[in-house]
Amino acid sequence: MADRREKDDWNVLGSDLIPFVDRRSGRDRRKEADERAGGVSPWAEKRHGDRRCLASTALLCISALFVAPTQATEKVSFEASNAYTADSVKLRADISKPEGNGPFPAVVLMHGCGGWQPAVRHAMRAYAEYLVEHGFVVLDLDSFGPRNIGGGKVCESIRSQRDALDYRTSDAYDALKYLRSQDFVDGKNIFLMGQSNGGSVAINVAKGDAPRDAQAADGGYRAVAAYYPWCGSFGGRKVELESPLMVFAGTDDDWTPASECEGVKSTKADLQLKTYPGAAHSFDLNIMPQKYLGKSLGHNKEAAEDSRQRMLAFFIEHTVGTDVDWKMTRLAKSGTPTQEPR
Repeated sequence: MADRREKDDWNVLGSDLIPFVDRRSGRDRRKEADERAGGVSPWAEKRHGDRRCLASTALLCISALFVAPTQATEKVSFEASNAYTADSVKLRADISKPEGNGPFPAVVLMHGCGGWQPAVRHAMRAYAEYLVEHGFVVLDLDSFGPRNIGGGKVCESIRSQRDALDYRTSDAYDALKYLRSQDFVDGKNIFLMGQSNGGSVAINVAKGDAPRDAQAADGGYRAVAAYYPWCGSFGGRKVELESPLMVFAGTDDDWTPASECEGVKSTKADLQLKTYPGAAHSFDLNIMPQKYLGKSLGHNKEAAEDSRQRMLAFFIEHTVGTDVDWKMTRLAKSGTPTQEPR
């Protein structure tokens, strides 16, 4: 029989993280409560009403989770240059685009160590909708599903997370190459956003850590955003960034502490750090504050909304080859003060 897990050991299920704390059936728990009360427990009268309420709430949550995105989304795939788990792997992604022929600037989204789990999918779809509304093509990339290591497996091992930084950096450049092959994408203006492990990949990309077979002549990402990354990826307190980078971190993050990002300076491309007091890991996912593998995570509304707006403004301001009116219009639409863009 498997050992009973500690109270801070959590399992990912649906859009929330559900704890393995009490393995008794609901019937057994109610029976014990009735026995302690010397008959029918005081809450027995409300059971049927509570069940109806819980069922309705669950239905609403599930319905909200699987609502189809409003923008047109297409499933695509392309070869991984670093397969890692097999001789050949085809990466999969969802691509969304604004109406029209383009060419449009584009953003690649990269998930964390949990992979394409429901709460992550929901957040990424929200990012895609937001960015498409502001004139960007969005490629939401799945690195783990095609390699059969999804469902949080990578989170459970430091070695697996370190390996992921290597092959997922290749994935980022594979996505870049794919987008540049699309007529509706402006190849000069492709951006990257990563969460957690994907955020650490984003740091690698900003440093210019390209795979050997990546063509330097094509250039890298125009600018990069890293959400609650492991800042050990910088490799020191002084770094030469090839692409402008904005890092978002929470002061209550005990998985990838914001303190590890503080004091890092770039001697080349721009590096910015924005910290959010009271925010934990995964603050942009729509989940209740909880524990996962002993670490705190959960939604922080202020951090999620502010970082999303700042990321958009950061990408707009670093877009090249467009006129000032294009930038000013999109900054105004995002709610960002329309100061003269860089």
